[in-house]
Amino acid sequence: RPPRTSERCAVSFVSIVSLHGAEPCRSIRTQLARLTKKLEVRAAHSKQMKGAAFRVYSSLGANDEDIRKRIIDTEPLMDCLTSSLEDQDYGVQMSAIRCLHSLSRSVQLLRTTFQDHAVYEPLLAILGHPGSRTEALVIASSTLCNLLLEFSPSKERILESGAVDLLCALTHKSDPSLRLNGVWGLMNMAFQAEQRIKSQIMTTLGTDQVFRLLSDTEIHVVMKTLGLLRNLLSNKHHIDHITNIYGKQLMQSVVLILESEHNSEVKEQALCILANIADGDSAKKLIVDNEDMLRKLTSYMLHSNTKLQIAAVVCVQNLIWRNDEGSSERQLKLKEIG
Repeated sequence: RPPRTSERCAVSFVSIVSLHGAEPCRSIRTQLARLTKKLEVRAAHSKQMKGAAFRVYSSLGANDEDIRKRIIDTEPLMDCLTSSLEDQDYGVQMSAIRCLHSLSRSVQLLRTTFQDHAVYEPLLAILGHPGSRTEALVIASSTLCNLLLEFSPSKERILESGAVDLLCALTHKSDPSLRLNGVWGLMNMAFQAEQRIKSQIMTTLGTDQVFRLLSDTEIHVVMKTLGLLRNLLSNKHHIDHITNIYGKQLMQSVVLILESEHNSEVKEQALCILANIADGDSAKKLIVDNEDMLRKLTSYMLHSNTKLQIAAVVCVQNLIWRNDEGSSERQLKLKEIG
């Protein structure tokens, strides 16, 4: 607010201007311009200080659970952090996202404080905004991956807010970090999820995109995609339901990896997916009726890498499990193959 001296100037302005023209008017405009500039500078400094404070908290809480707890108990940090995620100043917004990402590494905070503050809402808004910069998308999606862990109370509300569509959209991005975070979030979402959620993920993502992700140039994207498939193909009933719809494509994706030049860790994940399929009731038929796949299993049982041997044996064990219907016929079939 201008000082009282300026108010007195404004009062006498009418009589002065009638005698001497518009000269005092320019003086007042100059004062207002200076005052406006000073206020703008102060506001900019305030934004910079807020961003710096968030960055300090982010660094302090990066690797220490006790410090994260002390940070989150500082009033009114969480309210300020949540509102800053929607700040028009990019520097403040980015600092707030980084701070939230640092705090989201805490299992305790995910179960308590993050449930009381709907921090996922501004995060989803950032991910869904067409004008969001790549840097903001990467950190926001990394934070969302943590909020989607199975013990996070926010998980269900995030799902209801359209997270599946947003994460699937990220898997199509040109930036490898965004593709990775998109698959990573879907993998966390699928862990011990209900059948409807798994079906929604598979329908939205599509088998064509699964193949593209398994052919990605970034090995981490390939590994997380295999992790996603493992989580989707868990629980006998869910395995049978998904393979009944996508069985042929899923088997092709396993073959794609087993016949690739990838290292043993990647191929182990593909064999684990095969073992999950073998654990289904009707899904077993996909493997047993495929002699080429059975011969691949036989070759991996003789592989020099112990982990690949173990994964292949687990798959065979699931196929011949005596308590499952038709186990005797499958045992005979595998004996014939050798």
